[in-house]
Amino acid sequence: MNEAHILKIAGELKIQPRQVLSTARLFAEGATVPFIARYRKEATGSLDEVAVTNIRERLLGLADLDSRQETILKSLAERNLLSDELKAAVNKAESVTQLEDIYLPYRPKRRTRATIAREQGLEPLADLLFGQQSTADPLAEAARFVSTEKGVADVAAALAGARDIIAERVNDDATARAKLRDLFWSEGIVKSKVMSDKVEAAAKFKDYFDWSEPVAKIPSHRLLAIRRGETEGFLMMRITPPEESVLPLLEPLFVTGKGPAAEQVRLAVQDGYKRLLGSAIEVELRMETKKRADAEAIRVFADNLRELLLASPLGSKNVLAIDPGFRTGCKIVCLDRQGKLLHNDVIYPTASSAGEIRDAAAALLSMVKKYQIEAIAIGNGTASRETETFVKLLKLPLPIVMVNESGASIYSASEVAREEFPTQDLTVRGAVSIGRRLMDPLAELVKLDPKSIGVGQYQHDVDQTALKRTLDDVVISCVNGVGVELNTASKQLLAYVSGLGPALAANIVSYRNEHGPFKSRAELKKVPRLGDKAFEQAAGFLRLRDGEHPLDASAVHPESYTLVDRMAKDLQCSVGDLLRDAGLRQKIQLPKYVTETVGLPTLTDILGELAKPGRDPRQKFEVFSFQSGVEKMEDLKPGMKLPGIVTNVTAFGAFVDIGVHQDGLIHVSQLSDRFIKDPSEVVKVSQRVTVTVTEVDLPRKRIALSMKAAPVLGPGPAGQRTSPSAPRPAGGGFNNRPGQPAKPQAVDWFTAALNKNKGN
Repeated sequence: MNEAHILKIAGELKIQPRQVLSTARLFAEGATVPFIARYRKEATGSLDEVAVTNIRERLLGLADLDSRQETILKSLAERNLLSDELKAAVNKAESVTQLEDIYLPYRPKRRTRATIAREQGLEPLADLLFGQQSTADPLAEAARFVSTEKGVADVAAALAGARDIIAERVNDDATARAKLRDLFWSEGIVKSKVMSDKVEAAAKFKDYFDWSEPVAKIPSHRLLAIRRGETEGFLMMRITPPEESVLPLLEPLFVTGKGPAAEQVRLAVQDGYKRLLGSAIEVELRMETKKRADAEAIRVFADNLRELLLASPLGSKNVLAIDPGFRTGCKIVCLDRQGKLLHNDVIYPTASSAGEIRDAAAALLSMVKKYQIEAIAIGNGTASRETETFVKLLKLPLPIVMVNESGASIYSASEVAREEFPTQDLTVRGAVSIGRRLMDPLAELVKLDPKSIGVGQYQHDVDQTALKRTLDDVVISCVNGVGVELNTASKQLLAYVSGLGPALAANIVSYRNEHGPFKSRAELKKVPRLGDKAFEQAAGFLRLRDGEHPLDASAVHPESYTLVDRMAKDLQCSVGDLLRDAGLRQKIQLPKYVTETVGLPTLTDILGELAKPGRDPRQKFEVFSFQSGVEKMEDLKPGMKLPGIVTNVTAFGAFVDIGVHQDGLIHVSQLSDRFIKDPSEVVKVSQRVTVTVTEVDLPRKRIALSMKAAPVLGPGPAGQRTSPSAPRPAGGGFNNRPGQPAKPQAVDWFTAALNKNKGN
C-alpha cells in the first residue's frame, strides 16, 4: 500500500488512516463495497457505503496518477531530460493537472512557429530579449540573425520569431498556467450565442440564444443544455475571463525590466495568451466544467434511481396486470404469487360498442375469480386512465394500482424477456413486467439497463463510463441492502449480489433447476465455480425462508452462526427461541462475545437481525389513486389541487405524474415556501405529493405545478389569469368527456356484469 496515498485520502475524507488502510486491504483481497460496509465494521471503523465507495474512487484516481507519473518519468529518461530536480517535481505532483503543467515544456511537440524559429537559429535572440537588459537594442541584435538561407528575411522577421519562442515559454510556464486557471475559475464567463443561420431550427435552445453566466455558478443542467446545443450545431459557446484582468496578471510574471527588450517580451506575452495560453486554458475549463456537470447529473440520476429501486413492493400476491391500449385493446396477464405467468388475454374496455364493453367486463371478472386475483396493476401509458375508470366501475374489493411502465417496452424486446417467454409476443412480456413491478419493483427493474428507466437528466450527454459505474453501484447497493431470496430470484437479480456476477448467477439458477430449491446457504458451495471467497462475499445477502438453519432467512452472516449458537447455549435455549422471544434477547450481554475480530458494531447488527430477521428496509406499500375525472390535459384548470407521484427529480425541479399522460413540472422555486437549492431536499422519486396546477400550455404540452401553500397562478390556455377556485370537471364517467354524465348503457352493462359475478 502507498503510505502517502493512505494519508492523503484520510486527510481528504477526514477519517483515520487506519480506516483507509483497512478498507484498501479489503479491496485488494477482492471484497465488495456492500460486504465491507455491512460485515467488516470492526476493520473500517463502521464506515458506511458512501465512505467506502469514496475510498475506492480515490484509490483508483491516485493509481491513475501514479501510472501517469511513471509514463512521464520513463519518457523524460529515454530522451535524457530527467534531472534530479525534475524527477522530484514530477513525484511531488498531487494532481494530473499539476503533473501535466510540469511536463508540458518537455512534452514532444508538433512543429510549431516556435519550433521553426528555433530551426532558424533565433533562440539566442529570444534569450537575449527575455533577459530584458535596459541597454539591449532589439533592432541591432536582431540584425545579426537575418539570413535568407535560414528563411529570416529581415529584422522584423527575426524579432517575430524570437517572440514566438518567448510566447511558447509563456504558454509552457506552470506558474502562469496555474494563475490563469484560477482567474478563469473565479472570473470566467460562460457565453452562448445562436448560429446566425439556424435561428428557426434552434428553437428548442431559445433560452440560450444570447446567454452569459459566471462559470463558477452555472448549474449542471444549464451547462449540459448549452453543450448539447453546440454539439447539434445550433449554438456557439465560449468560456473567457474579462480581457482587462488577464494581462495585468500575466505580464508581471515575465516583463521584469524596462526598455525596448522588455517591450518585445510584453508583445510576446500578449501573443502567447491570445494565440496559445488562453485557448489552452479555455479547452481545459471546458473539459473540467463538463466533468463537474457530468458528476452532478450522474449524482441526480443515481439518487433518483435509488428511490425508484427501493419503491414499496406489494409483495407476493396474485396479480392481474393490464397493459392498456385503445385500438389494439388491453393486454391482460394473470400472475401467481411468484410472478409466474398463468394466463393472458385481450379485452376492449374503451370500445364504442356496448357489447365489447360488456364482454370486457365479464372476461375481467372471470379472470379475477378463476385466478384468485389479489391486486390489479395498470400500466400508466396510453389509455391508462380510461382503463382505470373501467376497472373501478366494476367495484372489485381489490387494490387497483397505476404502475409506471417506463422501460417496459425495452424489457419486452430484450434478450432477457425472450429467454423468459420465448413463445409470447412483446405485448404479453410488457404486461408481465408491469405486474411484476407492482409485486417487487427492484427484482423487475434490475433486468433493465438503468439508463433506460428515464429518471435522469441529460444522461446521454454525460460520461457514459462514469454513469454506468455509478448506476451499477446504486443497483448493487439496493439489491444487497434489501437481500435476495435465493430460491426464487432471477439470474439478473442474483448477478448484482456481492461476489457473484452474471456467470455465477447463471450457475446458481442452473443448479437450482437441476437439484431443486436450496435447503441451506451452505449448499451454495456445491454450485460449480462458486468458491470460498464468493461464498464469503455473497452468503449474508442471500435469504432462505425455510432454510435448515433459522438464520438462513436473516442478514446474519454464516461466519457468525457459531457465535449466535453460543448465545443460545448460554441462555439454555435454541436459536429459534432467540428469534421468537424478545425477553431472551434482552438477556444477551454483548460485551461477553467481543473477540479480536468481532466487536460491538457487528454484535449490535446481529441482535437487530434476531429481532427482525430478514426484514425488508423498504417502506410499507400503500395504494395510490389519481383524481377521478381528471384524465387528460384538457381537464386541467389552474388552481386545481391534485394528487401525484414524483417521476423524476432534476437540478431545476421535479416532474410529477398527475394522471393526464403528461408529467407536470414543479420548478425548484415552487417546491417549498422556504428557499431551497436542491430539489431533493423536498421530494424524492416515487414520493406521493399534492400539487396545485398553476399553468397549462396545451400547444406545447406543458404543465406547471406548485407545492407552495399559496402558489401564484399563471395565465390559463386563453391567456387569462384564472381563479384558484376554478371547479374541477364534473362527471368523469366511463368513456365520456369531462363534464358529461356517464353513458347509461355502459353503466347498465357494468351493473349487469357485477350482478352476474355476485350470483356465481
